[in-house]
Amino acid sequence: MLVAIGLKAHSGWAALIAIGRERDAYRVVDRRRIELISERDRDWPGQPYHAAEGKPPAQARRMVDRGIADAYACARSELRVALARAREAGDEIVVCAVLTPAPMPDWSVEEILAVHLRMHQAEGALYPAALLRAAQECGLCAVAVAQKSLKDRVPSALRMPFATAMDHAAALGKSVGAPWGADQKQAALAGMIALREYRATSRSS
Repeated sequence: MLVAIGLKAHSGWAALIAIGRERDAYRVVDRRRIELISERDRDWPGQPYHAAEGKPPAQARRMVDRGIADAYACARSELRVALARAREAGDEIVVCAVLTPAPMPDWSVEEILAVHLRMHQAEGALYPAALLRAAQECGLCAVAVAQKSLKDRVPSALRMPFATAMDHAAALGKSVGAPWGADQKQAALAGMIALREYRATSRSS
């Protein structure tokens, strides 16, 4: 079965839903929390910009760079584990959808640290970006699904009203049990969108 991964990131972790489609129905084949901070960086709660606040410029840049590199390394490792689990089950993950925040201006580290709100924005963008980059390196088709446009994208992508799609997502949760909150539902919808688009592109090529 062809499978899509849907990811909803937070600071230092993400909700992962792996979803496939068979007999005209979606099925969750994997559901877990993945960690995006390594053990060596547990001294900060997934917030490298906050950790760098007030530090000398060179040190601040090193801390931010370390946080970005660590997030990417963890994302790559976690996705490789997900790919291996799918292969063991006889499935093939082909596409990875990541829910993303609004785009940020191309600020420098210094410009971000100068405004506290920008630090939150930067950390909100850091982990989705790391996941997208890791997905590409793992050989997956990486799809960014804008968080704010998810509701508008569902009807055309899935050919059903958003409310109906949410009902489907809720039903998927009943099949796998808790936890199944907003993160998991949104990740599932993102995965459903990516899988449908991938299958449509594959048929037309």
